[in-house]
Amino acid sequence: MDVHSPRIPRRRHVRRATTLVALGAVAALTLSACAAGDGGSGDDGGDKTLSVWLPGTNQTEIDLVTDTIVPAFEKESGADVEVTFVDWGDISTKLNSAFAAGTAPDVFGHGPAATADFVANDRILDLDDRVAAMSADDRDDLAAALPGGQVDGVQYLMPLSLQGYLVMYDADAFTAAGLDPDAPPATWEELKTAAEALTERDGQTITRSGFLAPSQAIARQQSFATFLFGAGGELVNEEGTEAAFASKEGVDALDFFTGLYSGDTAVSANLGEDYLNAPAAQQPLVQGSAAMTIQAAPMMQQIVDAAPDRDLRVMPALSFEGGDPAAFGGAGPGLMINADSKSPDLAWDFIEYMLSPEVSTEYTQGTGAIPVRASAADSDYAKNSPIITTFLEQSEHLKANPNVVGWVQVRDALDKELERALNGVASSQEALDAAAAEADKILGANG
Repeated sequence: MDVHSPRIPRRRHVRRATTLVALGAVAALTLSACAAGDGGSGDDGGDKTLSVWLPGTNQTEIDLVTDTIVPAFEKESGADVEVTFVDWGDISTKLNSAFAAGTAPDVFGHGPAATADFVANDRILDLDDRVAAMSADDRDDLAAALPGGQVDGVQYLMPLSLQGYLVMYDADAFTAAGLDPDAPPATWEELKTAAEALTERDGQTITRSGFLAPSQAIARQQSFATFLFGAGGELVNEEGTEAAFASKEGVDALDFFTGLYSGDTAVSANLGEDYLNAPAAQQPLVQGSAAMTIQAAPMMQQIVDAAPDRDLRVMPALSFEGGDPAAFGGAGPGLMINADSKSPDLAWDFIEYMLSPEVSTEYTQGTGAIPVRASAADSDYAKNSPIITTFLEQSEHLKANPNVVGWVQVRDALDKELERALNGVASSQEALDAAAAEADKILGANG
């Protein structure tokens, strides 16, 4: 999109990207953002205009932010907030161009994985002092999310939601297969055994997958991370300088992943198919073409709405035998302040407003996301949603991709090799060794 493109029909002070792309599961967990103007402390000068770039094109979020949240902040602060929504697929490119041209927004949203690159290029402000000035209660309430916005222990991004993948299952299918839906699997080994009982075949063709894990581009890296974390492995070393996934834990995790789709005990059909982004009514759990699937919270909510007569439930995070429960997730997309902003105080005022208990709950409820505050467990939103309640209860087990410079390149290199392994072109060890060699080059060049 051209950041100076004409505005869409007026929704307060909103501009919207003209190129729309489909939102992913993690992308569905989008965010609100804002940007500079005059700070509440008066240090920013007299201009009280705040520019805002938000990733995503979800109309529900656009309406909530522009019709409700932004007007309320404008009334409270006296600021004039202009929001531009940018496709997730375009946000990095547009931001890079805007930084080069000196036209970047005061505050912008992005996923945590991009934070380290912004830090390395001196694009965003260190927020440590501002976070330290928050009340101890606020910091404790946000404790599960704050580390996801840190690079080398310093806060740069303030997450607006949590994100994560857990397993959703059809309780009626469990009962029909002689399984107890009230005692779902607690380990991946138990899940595979249950999936074998739940899988239906017509000859050699799987007609109902016992279990589906995302296996399309990029999402397969997140599936692998879930299995890797559950096996006790890590993606990079503690210093963030070398890949750590070509380990015994990594091989075990990838062997498990590939075994879902191949071999005599395969339980998953349609390798590479992007079921995550299918409309709710076309989701495998709704169509009956799968009995268990990995899903994110927003789509789980939509699936339940699309199949109100189904008894669909969510499992806690799983582990491999002897390991600790873990799943891909953690801090969701959040807000950063442009290092060149002339109004950092007002920008921070807006971020604090977005993170205030009432507004934060309103935002996550409106977008179907997982609340960023632990206290949201007591909100009607969480209490009325078994899905959100489960994700909040499991938040301590959600682990994110590392915030290291060059991670997106590392992720893409790993993703390419995971595809080879899943398609039987390379063994798990060969694929991970090749990915690690490429990852070490990237991390070394950036470290």
